[in-house]
Amino acid sequence: MPGLKSPPDAPPLRITVSEPPSQNPPRTPNKKPPSPSPSRSKASPARSAKKPPPDSPNPDDSSLDNPDLGPFLLKLARDTIASGEGPSKALDYAIRAAKSFERCAVEGEPSLDLAMSLHVLAAIYCSLGRFDEAVPVLERAIQVPDVETGPDHALAAFSGHMQLGDTYSMLGQVEKSIGCYEEGLKIQIQALGETDARVGETCRYLAEAHVQAMQFDKAEELCKKTLEIHHAHSEPASLEEAADRRLMALVCEAKGDYEAALEQLVLASMAMIANGQENEVAAIDVSIGNIYMSLCRFDEAVFSYQKALTVFKSSKGDNHPQVASVFVRLADLYHRTGKLRESKSYCENALRIFSKPLPGTTAEEIAGGLTEISAIYESVDEPEEALKLLQKAMKLLEDKPGQQSTIAGIEARMGVMLYILGRYEEARKSFDSAVSKLRASGERKSAFFGVVLNQMGLACVQLFKIDEAGELFEEARAILEQECGPCHQDTLGVYSNLAATYDAMGRVEDAIEILEYVLKLREEKLGIANPDFEDEKNRLAELLKEAGRSRNRKAKSLENLIDPNSKRTAKKEGTKKWGFRI
Repeated sequence: MPGLKSPPDAPPLRITVSEPPSQNPPRTPNKKPPSPSPSRSKASPARSAKKPPPDSPNPDDSSLDNPDLGPFLLKLARDTIASGEGPSKALDYAIRAAKSFERCAVEGEPSLDLAMSLHVLAAIYCSLGRFDEAVPVLERAIQVPDVETGPDHALAAFSGHMQLGDTYSMLGQVEKSIGCYEEGLKIQIQALGETDARVGETCRYLAEAHVQAMQFDKAEELCKKTLEIHHAHSEPASLEEAADRRLMALVCEAKGDYEAALEQLVLASMAMIANGQENEVAAIDVSIGNIYMSLCRFDEAVFSYQKALTVFKSSKGDNHPQVASVFVRLADLYHRTGKLRESKSYCENALRIFSKPLPGTTAEEIAGGLTEISAIYESVDEPEEALKLLQKAMKLLEDKPGQQSTIAGIEARMGVMLYILGRYEEARKSFDSAVSKLRASGERKSAFFGVVLNQMGLACVQLFKIDEAGELFEEARAILEQECGPCHQDTLGVYSNLAATYDAMGRVEDAIEILEYVLKLREEKLGIANPDFEDEKNRLAELLKEAGRSRNRKAKSLENLIDPNSKRTAKKEGTKKWGFRI
């Protein structure tokens, strides 16, 4: 699935300490938004909660009532961070500063100093990897400003919502993250109007978050708004327009509109050429190659990849991870065109680079490359090798904050490999872990989540956990009907699995109803040439013979078919074994 990638030369995450608010209106934060592919900056690992004593003497609690103490402590926190002494010492100063501002605040009047100190405190918690502790601090911070009071308060409220959204993103809580960004955007529009350039930046920020959550329609709407705003404020072929078009291309590709995606990428490439951004042009060439490959225009795809490869080798060196990423794309292309020797050669070249990464190469880059290569090994029927690569990718990401969705995707892939290898208990555990992470991250309504539920159900069938499998298939059916429609191949596969499970549970009538519905769909909308049609027809004939009746040609809708309160008992003997579908 396509994801966002931050530029490889992006600086690491740093604690930013706000200066006292100026009279300027709200500005968009100058950082990259959360992304589906592994692209967020690294945070410092969690450290001990025990705080070392600060160099200067700590004032006692009674002295916190002094109105001069809060600014002094906040300055100490800033100076400690700037000196590189570490965030643990700065944390003590920031906590005391926030307490002092809280005590000295005039009742009923919002204190911008308090809001600013809470933002600093939350940033320090995040730098220590203590994101759960940052959340209540930021929730308190966004309650302090009064947006109606003026631009300073609007800035504080906007910044608080965006910082809280970033924190939720690092915790993998995508829905809450998007909710915070949306609130921040509303405040910014209220303060600046809908056509301000900074509103355009925030719209793009929010659009990338929607892409991460696979909410492509909302992302497309925001991309269009961003393009309109930047057209009004920027020169033609600006860098801002190029960034907008690359994001729009990503959305179009995800929705299967490859021609529109190609158009956007060509326009973005022209803008980058006009601005002399050679490496960015090469990165766009890789994306163009991906689109050509999706359109089966393989010669053009090879040309685009080779162009990018030449630029990356000359500007970054032969062992740069971006060179390896192009090797992976070429390996995939040659695999699709049946040139397996060339495909394997490119895989080995990419693995050689990833095994000895250059300084500055992130774990996310390496894990993403290993995951892509594993998909190629899976396609050539080497599941054990694919599983080893996925396990390496998991190990690289397991301690990284903000990677829950990526890890869940890797665990789901590992589950499939384990299932293929016949290690069903391990497969079920891997799927279960992926499902838990996807539920927590707010992706429980996505088509991908429905597919993972179906795969976990298949593992349960192999372990004879029929009741659990039935529940998983039912949940998968509801999600895939909503997200993909009843005629989609994934939805039809779940129907078939659910019918087989109902038969195993003794719910023969429910199984018959589902198969009649599926056959009606195939006959009226999909055609009967598919080999699954005959298989399903034969299954239905067996069940009807057992039930002593003939096929009902007026199949009912599935809306009221599945009764979760059904008290029917499962058959213990004589259950037919049907083929389940992955």
